[in-house]
Amino acid sequence: MLVIASVTPASRLALACAQQLQPVVAPAFRPASSSAQQAPQQRPPADQEPRIRVDVSLVSIIASVMDAHGRPVTELPKDAFEIYEEGRRQRIEIFEAETDMPLDLVLMVDTSLSVYKELPFIREAAAHFVRQVVRRDDRLAVYQFSDTVTQLNEFTGDVRELQSAVRRLEAGAGTSLYDAIYLGGRALEERPGGRRRVIVLLTDAGETTSRANFETARRAALRSETMIYTVLIRAVKSEAGRNTAGEHALVTVTDVTGGAMYTADNIAQLGGIFDQIDLELRTQYRLGYYPEPRPPARSFRNVELRVRRPGAAEGAEVLTVRHRRGYFTIGAIE
Repeated sequence: MLVIASVTPASRLALACAQQLQPVVAPAFRPASSSAQQAPQQRPPADQEPRIRVDVSLVSIIASVMDAHGRPVTELPKDAFEIYEEGRRQRIEIFEAETDMPLDLVLMVDTSLSVYKELPFIREAAAHFVRQVVRRDDRLAVYQFSDTVTQLNEFTGDVRELQSAVRRLEAGAGTSLYDAIYLGGRALEERPGGRRRVIVLLTDAGETTSRANFETARRAALRSETMIYTVLIRAVKSEAGRNTAGEHALVTVTDVTGGAMYTADNIAQLGGIFDQIDLELRTQYRLGYYPEPRPPARSFRNVELRVRRPGAAEGAEVLTVRHRRGYFTIGAIE
């Protein structure tokens, strides 16, 4: 059973659980000092009833550009970029280097039994990350997931409140990884427009108890235009002892959203990885275009962003660009 705190009155929540027709659309917050105080909640169904999504015409792309050593490349001009939709080049109408768009972040922490021994260190590393990443206009919510997914606080910019939340992380049993991605995406989809949406996912890639499947989770991330940054805790080096299928799934969903994948072979590496994520979020480009020709309704559009230093000769340093790989058009059925 998936646990999510909700602002819905108890009577309405009970009815929704009884009907089992619709998921809890936006995970919300109710203080929970222990698992015993958390009210029973509904987990997301694997198959969703279709609903109509309405998008604006402007397509906004957030991009990270890296050099051969994985360091952010800043101060590139507009003409260093080319955008293609379904193979057709688009005219760039909006360009911002080092965008100052505020962030809405979900810090989603795996607290299953497989990471139990590392939990004290994880709490402090996450508290460090919160202090470093949250700026004046940013908002962050902390979640934990094991056999359930629990939201520990509302979206807020209050660093002390957020650090208090991460220090309340509690160990559970199973691992609802796909539920965590699904519900994180749905929570961010309900946030205001004009903001970057990010999930920072800290996990060992186990998956045992989700109701949502991989495709449901992937589509939720894409619909909400969320970038996923995955920190993979890989205490076991041998493939025979790891969940390699879960790792491959995380690589796929991270890549398609334009985020990044980091591997921590030692829990002490977490602080440095969190610093890298913070640096990347502060050195991103924002590009926008109006699709030509007008795309059909109810479709998914593939997007490719290419980048090259202006005037660079053949064989010059190769730059790597990360960005979300597509979007749903107006009227797309979800």
